[in-house]
Amino acid sequence: MRSKSIKTTLAALAASATMFSASQAVAQSLTVAYFLEWPMPFEYAKQKGTYEEALGVDINWVSFDSGVKMSAAMASGDVQLSVSQGMPPFVVATSAGQDLQILDVAVSYADNDNCVVRSELEIDASNADELAGKKVAVPLGTAAHYGFLKQMDHFGVDISTMDVVDMDPPDGAAAIAQGAVDMFCGWGGSLRRALEHGNVLLSGEEKTELGILVFDVTSGPAGWVAENGDLVAAFLKVTAEANAMWADEANRAEMLPLIAKDAGMDEDATMATIATFEFPTIEEQLSENWLNGTAQTYMKEVADVFVEAGSIDSALDTYDNAVNTGPLQTSGGM
Repeated sequence: MRSKSIKTTLAALAASATMFSASQAVAQSLTVAYFLEWPMPFEYAKQKGTYEEALGVDINWVSFDSGVKMSAAMASGDVQLSVSQGMPPFVVATSAGQDLQILDVAVSYADNDNCVVRSELEIDASNADELAGKKVAVPLGTAAHYGFLKQMDHFGVDISTMDVVDMDPPDGAAAIAQGAVDMFCGWGGSLRRALEHGNVLLSGEEKTELGILVFDVTSGPAGWVAENGDLVAAFLKVTAEANAMWADEANRAEMLPLIAKDAGMDEDATMATIATFEFPTIEEQLSENWLNGTAQTYMKEVADVFVEAGSIDSALDTYDNAVNTGPLQTSGGM
C-alpha cells in the first residue's frame, strides 16, 4: 500500500503545528474551510451573510478537496475553522501532534461515503476476495480511506496485494469512469459520478452495523479556539439554527436554491445528497452518543486501524483532549 503521501503530509503538519501568537488573540476576520458538492444547511446562512452579522467579523470561505488539506491549512494558520472535516483526517492530524479540537458534529452520512467497484468486474459482497491485486483510488487519511480499510478487513482482502493510489475524490471519480482504476472510494458528487460506472459492496446501514461510522465535525486549532471562544460559540450557534431551520420541511423551498448555489450543484442533485444526511441537534451532540464519549472512543479505533495499516506511525493513548464542547455548550445558551 502506498502510504508515503500521507506520512509526508503528517510530517509537514507536525512541523508547522505552531498556532497564532497572543497578539492575534482577538480575531478581526477568519478563514473557514468547507467542501463544494457537499450541501449542508449552514450554506444557506453563509449565502445570507448570517455568520458575518452574528460574529461581527469578515469571513473568508475557502473550499478544499479533502480533510487532510484542511488540517494542513489549519496547521499553517491559513484557516481557523473547518466545517465538515472528516473524523479520520482529524485523527491523522492529532495523532501526528497537531493540536486540533472537535467543536461540533457537522453531519452524519453513512450512505454518502463509500467504495465503488467497476461494473464489468462483477464483484460484490459475495466475491469481494477477487479485489486482491486490483487498483483502487483512495484519498489517504480520510473517512473514505478508513472505510476502505475496514471493508477490506471485513472481506478478508489483503490490501498489500492491491495497488492503492492516493487520489482526491474528483480525480478518483474520473479515473474509474476512464477505466484507469478498478475501484473508487470517496464521497458526495464524486461518489454519485462513480456509481454511474459501478456498485458498492456494502450499504450505509451495513457499514454502520460493522462499526464503520461516518460523520464530519467542525474543527479548529486549540490555541485559536481558546483565544476566541465567544466567536466560536457564535459560529456554532448560527450553524445549529440553520440545521434546525432545515429540519422543518416548510423552510426547504426557501433554503434549497441557496444551498445548491453555494455547493455548486443543481437543486435535484443537492436534494438527493442532503436527503442522505443527518444533522444532530446541540443536545444530541452533547450526549454520550456523540461528543460525550462515543467520538473519543471512535477516534482511538480509527487511529489504531491506521497504525495497523502502516498509514501512520502511532496513535495517542487517548483522544479525550481532542474534543472541546465548551463553545457548543455556550452556543446552546445563547
